[in-house]
Amino acid sequence: MIKVIGIDPGLSATGVGIVRGTGLKVKGFSFGSIHTSKEIPLPGRLDKIFSNLLKVLKDERPDLMIVEDIFSMVKFPKAGITLGKVTGVVLLAGCQVGVPVAEVPVREAKQVLTGNGNASKMQLEKAVRRLLNLTDPIKPYHASDAMGLALVGLFRYNNGRSKTAPPNVYATVSNDRLS
Repeated sequence: MIKVIGIDPGLSATGVGIVRGTGLKVKGFSFGSIHTSKEIPLPGRLDKIFSNLLKVLKDERPDLMIVEDIFSMVKFPKAGITLGKVTGVVLLAGCQVGVPVAEVPVREAKQVLTGNGNASKMQLEKAVRRLLNLTDPIKPYHASDAMGLALVGLFRYNNGRSKTAPPNVYATVSNDRLS
């Protein structure tokens, strides 16, 4: 059995999804998001994301963390820079607890889960809900995106014993360091 945490970085809401399973079978899951207020200066918001995620990682002890890769839109280049800052604290949290980390482009996750790399957030949420046998929508979309990333990690990395290591693995530690 493997436990994978998926992270959808965002400054106002960072989605977190955790899935346990074997092969293509999901045995358990949870999801939520870390919210920050616009009233708090950027360093404080980054600290809140880092601190909350670090606590989740220490409590859950995942075998793998899948993070949505950074992207930037031509119309909003500053948003890409901010997203990079959030992703930086997410990667640092993973490194601090010694969990292997892989970044996956959002289009790749959409392709794996829906068959369409250009799927909408609603289509992705419905695909994730179907895979988890849920009837109620997963809200906010950051949480469903994070669950989608966790599922990609579960399906793709073969219980952590993939013939090829996940792309962009930043840290690998033995289990004795996690105790």
